[in-house]
Amino acid sequence: MPNRLASEHSPYLLQHQDNPVDWYPWGEAAFARARAEDKPIFLSVGYSTCHWCHVMAHESFENAEVAQVLNAGFVSIKVDREERPDVDRVYMTFVQATTGSGGWPMSVWLTPGLEPFYGGTYFPPTSRWGRPGFVDILAELIRAWRDDRARIEVSASSILDRLRSFGQSEAGGSAPGTIPEPAALDRAVAEFEAAFDRRRGGFGNAPKFPRPSELLFLLREHARTGAQPPLAMTLHTLGAMAMGGMRDHIGGGFHRYSVDGDWRVPHFEKMLYDQAQLVLAYLEAAQATGDRSYADIAVDTLRYVQRDLSHPDGAFYSAEDADSVPPDDAGSPHPHKKEGAFYVWPESELRAHLGEDAEVFCQRFGVRPDGNAPFDPQEEFTGKNLLYTAKGLEDIAESTGQSVGEVEAALARSRGRLLDLRATRPRPHLDDKVLTAWNGLMIAAFARAGRVVDGGFTADAVRAARFIERHLWTPATGTLLRRYRNGDAGVDGYAEDYACLAFGLLELFQATGEPHWLEWALTLQARMDELFWDPVDGGWFSTTGGDPSVLLRLKETYDGAEPAASSVAVLNLLALSHLTGDTAGMKGSVERIERTLTLFRAHLGRAVPLMLSALSTYHGGVPQIVVAGDAEAADTRALFDALRVSYRPTAVVVPAFTQHREALERVLPWVSGMAARGGRATAYVCRDFTCQAPVHTPETLVAAL
Repeated sequence: MPNRLASEHSPYLLQHQDNPVDWYPWGEAAFARARAEDKPIFLSVGYSTCHWCHVMAHESFENAEVAQVLNAGFVSIKVDREERPDVDRVYMTFVQATTGSGGWPMSVWLTPGLEPFYGGTYFPPTSRWGRPGFVDILAELIRAWRDDRARIEVSASSILDRLRSFGQSEAGGSAPGTIPEPAALDRAVAEFEAAFDRRRGGFGNAPKFPRPSELLFLLREHARTGAQPPLAMTLHTLGAMAMGGMRDHIGGGFHRYSVDGDWRVPHFEKMLYDQAQLVLAYLEAAQATGDRSYADIAVDTLRYVQRDLSHPDGAFYSAEDADSVPPDDAGSPHPHKKEGAFYVWPESELRAHLGEDAEVFCQRFGVRPDGNAPFDPQEEFTGKNLLYTAKGLEDIAESTGQSVGEVEAALARSRGRLLDLRATRPRPHLDDKVLTAWNGLMIAAFARAGRVVDGGFTADAVRAARFIERHLWTPATGTLLRRYRNGDAGVDGYAEDYACLAFGLLELFQATGEPHWLEWALTLQARMDELFWDPVDGGWFSTTGGDPSVLLRLKETYDGAEPAASSVAVLNLLALSHLTGDTAGMKGSVERIERTLTLFRAHLGRAVPLMLSALSTYHGGVPQIVVAGDAEAADTRALFDALRVSYRPTAVVVPAFTQHREALERVLPWVSGMAARGGRATAYVCRDFTCQAPVHTPETLVAAL
C-alpha cells in the first residue's frame, strides 16, 4: 500500500510512496508522533534526480527488513531539498560541522524536539567502502536512545547552540567595518589564478563542477580593469567544458559536473540552474571576445531547454535524472536503471545508423570499438562511448579527404539522426516541478539571449514570467510561492526566490522595455527587504524565521551551484538604485548595498564569486543607457544592435520605446526629457543621473560608451 507520501506533490517524495518505510512528510503530524511515542526521528533529505539517493532507496528504503527496523525504532521523515531548502540547510550545516563533508542523500537523526544528534550522507545497507552499514547504525542508535538518552539530549542541545553561534559568526556579527576596496578584487583574482588548472581549465582537481558565477566575476574584472588573465581563465574553462563529455553533444545542454579532471566523464544529471547560468557565461564571453562560437553554445543550450525542460504553458521544469533504463534492457520485466544509459553509445550502433558519415562522427567524438571511458569504476560504460570533442575539424578533413564544410555538414546530419534515434530510448526521469528561483535564472538567460543573439528568445522569457505571475504570485498580499506542479502551487518563497525572480525581471525589462516587469522587480525587492533583511547586521536571511520547525535562521554565505540570495540581491539593488535613486520604494537601498558588502568583507574570495561581481560592479559603476524611439523602427534596432556587440556587464539598458512611454515615465520620471530627437532614434549614456550628449548612430553610441 502507498504510504503518506502518496498525497504529496514533490516528485522526490512520490518516488518513495511505495516504500515499506512508514514515511511522513516534514510537518507537525510527524513531530507529534515522535513526541507521543518518545522516538527519535530519522530524517532523509534528497531530490528526485539524485543518483546516490536512488541507490540508497533501492538498497535500504525498498528493503522490507530495513523498513521494519526503521518503523519500529524511529519516526521517518522525507524532505525534498529543492522544495524545502530551509530544512536542508539547517541539517546540512550540522552534518558538515560534525563530519567535515556533506551531500545527498543526507541522513540525520533528531530528537523529538528536532535537534540533530547524528548524521551523514549515503550509507550502504551493510558496512563496506569504509562506510558503516545503515542497519548497524540503526541498531546502535536504538540502543543509545534506550540506554544513554540523557547524554544524547545534552549533546544535541549543545551542538545546536554551537551551530547558532556559528551561524552568527558566519554572518559577520555586528563588528564595524568598511566596504572592501578594489584591492580585494585583485586578491580574489589572484586566488583564482592560484587554483586554476592551466592545462585542463577549471579550478582545482577532480571532480570539476561548472560554477558560472566564478566566470561571471572574472569576466567583470576583465571589463573593469582590462586585465587579460581573468579573461584567459574564463575562456579556457568555457572551452574545455564545451568540448568535454560534460556537454551533451547530441541534445544540447550541460550535465551536472565532471567526475574527472579532464571534463570527460560527467555525472549525467541536467539541472535547470546550471543551464541558465552557463548560458549567461557563454553569452558574456561572446560579447567580451566577439567570438560567435560562445554564443552558439548558449543558443544550443537554450534549444535543449525549449525542447526538454519547458512546461506547455511557459515555465521551466527543474531537472533530468542521471539514470535511465539501457535501451537493450527496455523490454525486461525488471529493468535496472544505469547512470548515463540514455547518453552513451556502442560504436556498432553509431556506424549502423550513420552510414557514410560514421567515420567523421567517430573521429570527431573519440569513438572506439571497445568504448572510450578513461576510467569506469562501476563498469557502467563498458564497451560504450562517452561523446567528447576529440579531434579538430581541419584534422578530420585532412584524414578523410573532405573539406571542412563537408565535415561540418556530416556532423550536422549525424547529430539530427542520433537525436531522433535517442528519442526512442527510455528517457531519464524528468523532475517536472516548477521552482520560482530557478525559473528566475532561466528567465534572465532567455531575456539576455534575446538582447545579445536572437530576439526570438525574449518570448520564452515573457511566457515564463507570465506563468510565475499567474500561478505563484499574489499581488494583493505580496506573497510569492516557491513551487508549482500539476496545478498545485505551494511553499512560501524564500529569499532566493524573490532575488532570482527579480533578477530575471530586470533582464526582461531590458529586453522588452515593458515597464510592468520593472515595476514587479521593484515590488519583489521591497518585499524581500521586508521579509528577509537583517536590520542588525545587514544581509538577507534565507527564511522569514516564522516556521518554528526550522531551528536556525541562516544567511547563505556561499555562492555554490546556485548563487546566494544576498549576492543576487546586491546586484539587483545596484541596478535598481541607479534607475530609481533613493525614492520611496527604494529608500535605503544604497545603505543595504554597502552594509552587505561590508558584512561579507571577511568572506570575499572563491567562496562568494557573485558577491565579488557585486563589489566589482560597485567600484566600476553602473551606467544607464537609454534608447528612445519606436520599438520596431530600423534606426532604433540599429542602436540595439550596437549594444549587442558591446560588452558592458554592469550597465543597465532602458528601452524608452514610444509604445510604453507614458507607463515608463511613471516608474522612471527622469527619462521624461529623453525622447527621440529630430524624428530619429536617440541614445543617452548616463552615469549617476548625469547624461552625455544624445547620439543617433551605432558608431556614435559605441564611442559614447
